[in-house]
Amino acid sequence: MAKRLGRHTVALESGAVIAAHACVGGKKEGEGPLKRHFDYLTADDTFGEKTWEKAEQRCQKLATKLALEKWGREQSALDYLLAGDLLNQCISSSFAARGSDVPFFGLYGACSTMGESLSLAALLLESGAADAVGAVTSSHFCTAERQYRTPLAYGGQRTPTAQWTATAAGCSILAKDGRGVKVTHVTTGCIVDKGITDANNMGAAMAPAAADTLVAHFKETGREPSYYDLVVTGDLGQLGREILLELTKEDGVDLSGVHNDCGLLLYDRTAQDVHCGASGCGCAASVLNGYLLRQMEEGVLRRVLFCPTGALLSPTSSQQGESIPSIAHAVALEV
Repeated sequence: MAKRLGRHTVALESGAVIAAHACVGGKKEGEGPLKRHFDYLTADDTFGEKTWEKAEQRCQKLATKLALEKWGREQSALDYLLAGDLLNQCISSSFAARGSDVPFFGLYGACSTMGESLSLAALLLESGAADAVGAVTSSHFCTAERQYRTPLAYGGQRTPTAQWTATAAGCSILAKDGRGVKVTHVTTGCIVDKGITDANNMGAAMAPAAADTLVAHFKETGREPSYYDLVVTGDLGQLGREILLELTKEDGVDLSGVHNDCGLLLYDRTAQDVHCGASGCGCAASVLNGYLLRQMEEGVLRRVLFCPTGALLSPTSSQQGESIPSIAHAVALEV
């Protein structure tokens, strides 16, 4: 049974195994430094569909399909499917899941959604409510721009603090038994809002939430950052990472030797003109389900603390002058 270690953290006695995983990316992801870690890349970000939104649905369905093929079982073998994306009413996830007979939870944690889905999947397995759960997350540059900022045809200029929303999806199949990377701890974050109102500065908005969750994790587990080979957030980008390292150090947690960010891993910031780095919940999802899990399976990394972050704004809240509440969820992974 799971054991509570404090207000935020649960230690999983049995542990949930990531039995299979897959990730899908678009053209820009295929030009980046992690291209060989994707299971599927397309040079056409429409994925053969007529709209950007249908393209994102196709991207998410493909990531799930590839993960199931690796697992060697049909989708009907899943007890639950937990899925999320950035769009209003999670339409990428719910439309991608329609036609299946798998009980479905639609999740919204913005760019933290992969951490949210992994956390809930692991807790479902630990509770005995499920034997196998799919956790999938996606985003698409063009759908996000249309919803949150301006349609691409407007040709709007991006500010220096802006990040590039990934066209990508990642899927993990979690099971009670089998070989694979184990989820050992789940640290659930609280809403943190420091008054940031700039929708083009996600890193500054999300960094305090990441700091809050990570400090809680280390306090409640009694671990030092050096316990992990890598503490990886997503997607703070360059500016958000700098703020995070300052905030955690003020609380006595020095992450400087072990920290990186999915938003800095996915693209080459010099060659690809992505300003502060990558964003979008497909960024952390694809980096985890491609690069990070493969590094763990190959023995390069043995202990990873995965902590994706989300900015919980909407176009309506931004137009009303609201600040940006943020969240971060940490999941401890071990070989």
